[in-house]
Amino acid sequence: MPRHQHRPRGTRERGTRTLLAALACLLLSLVPGLVRADQAHAATAVCNTYCDGRDPAAAPADRVPVSTSIYSRTIQLHIDDNDAMGWASIGNGNAGDEVWLDRSFDGGATWASGSKLGDTTTPSGSRGWRTLMYNVDDWNNTGVGALRACGKAGDRPEIACTAWARSNWNAWSPSTAAATTLMMSWDRGTGLFGGNGWWTAANALTSIIDNVRTSGMPSYTYAVSRTYDLNVNAREGQFRNDYLDDTAWWGLAWVDAYDLTGDSRYLNTARADADHMFSYWNGTCGGGVQWNETNGYKNAITNELYLELNAALHNRISGDSVYLGRARSEWSWFQASGMINGSHLINDGLSSACVNNGQPTYTYNQGVVLGGLTELYKATGDSTLLTTARTLANASTSATSLNSGGVLHEPGESDACDNDGASFKGAYVRGLRDLDKQLSDHPYNGYLDTQANAAHAGDRNALDAYGPHWNGPLTGTGYGCQQSALDALTASEAT
Repeated sequence: MPRHQHRPRGTRERGTRTLLAALACLLLSLVPGLVRADQAHAATAVCNTYCDGRDPAAAPADRVPVSTSIYSRTIQLHIDDNDAMGWASIGNGNAGDEVWLDRSFDGGATWASGSKLGDTTTPSGSRGWRTLMYNVDDWNNTGVGALRACGKAGDRPEIACTAWARSNWNAWSPSTAAATTLMMSWDRGTGLFGGNGWWTAANALTSIIDNVRTSGMPSYTYAVSRTYDLNVNAREGQFRNDYLDDTAWWGLAWVDAYDLTGDSRYLNTARADADHMFSYWNGTCGGGVQWNETNGYKNAITNELYLELNAALHNRISGDSVYLGRARSEWSWFQASGMINGSHLINDGLSSACVNNGQPTYTYNQGVVLGGLTELYKATGDSTLLTTARTLANASTSATSLNSGGVLHEPGESDACDNDGASFKGAYVRGLRDLDKQLSDHPYNGYLDTQANAAHAGDRNALDAYGPHWNGPLTGTGYGCQQSALDALTASEAT
């Protein structure tokens, strides 16, 4: 394991060495005469263990994760994993060739326009050149970063850039690397992920928490409290929402946060969320929680989440009977509702005539119920719950409509990562993982390994960013796809 692998971002843990580096960096910014020529384009110098502008000759390690070429020139990104710094080089060229670095703090979506870090040209008499070293991350301010090397041949206008890559700090395993990449899309200003999605942000935060608990890497625990503090008073407060399934996703995220931290405010918020959902339980179709405050549709995901949230609360509240009663009522109603079809797959919901509407068997509908039945079994010891869960899990892991070559495939799976469906498969593997851990023979261990191995082999780029198709090809990346892949990788490591 590389040195300093667990350094937390955005915390007070700095150390004397980092403080001295920061003071040196401040001095460089205040005294123009001390700024090196190749730092002239750097918008803001970053200081971690060392400040931007360190000589690559001092690097104890040199790894080249990505490269490209233009007009016979080879452009490479070099990474010093020991200190999480990088530099760019251009070779096999002529004097006047230009090379520089770009640095991004959102996974390559944006970077400082016109800020060519270390911008330099090949001197007379040489066929190649390199920049100075720059930090990959900004631990004091912006967070998790990535670098790429760019260059051009002499006065030709064309530019070539490598793919984005980073050091292996907080990325020594498939799951920790995926978690670090997911954190590139976490917005410090809002405490949400990507385009500030709501329920998908709850799933992404859950994925980060699960990875902390499984991998033992605590670096991103700061995101839990900041997300809570920034959003606890949003919408209807306490993470309640007009869509009842949104409320439940957040409730389960805060149960997870409580398990991680022991902070009672998270459990109290989860209780408020469950109570909010209960107020929308009614007699339409014989029971169940409706989908939306103003829409009486009875669907599978809302009620599966309600089952899991109430059972989970009972298992964490001493002397509870209320939440257990609600969980029992939910499962009794759900099991008889007709949403479980003859193939033991769960369709989206009920029609206005209160019968199975035949809409798609989305993967998250097959997975969340497994987590709910597992929690209810823990609460009651009723082994028939696990028997039913096995039946459902056997159906979903073998259904050709949900699996392609043994790899999970969402019905209607698109090439994009910016839609709700991108988060569905992650919720599925979380539920299957919970069931598998509860069963003594761990029957789904191999299936979970297959999902993780397929995604890692065929659906990621050099930045450890994942796409929507776990068995490939990689068609795009985004935080929804990243969250789902992280769930798969963490589930594999947890079983």
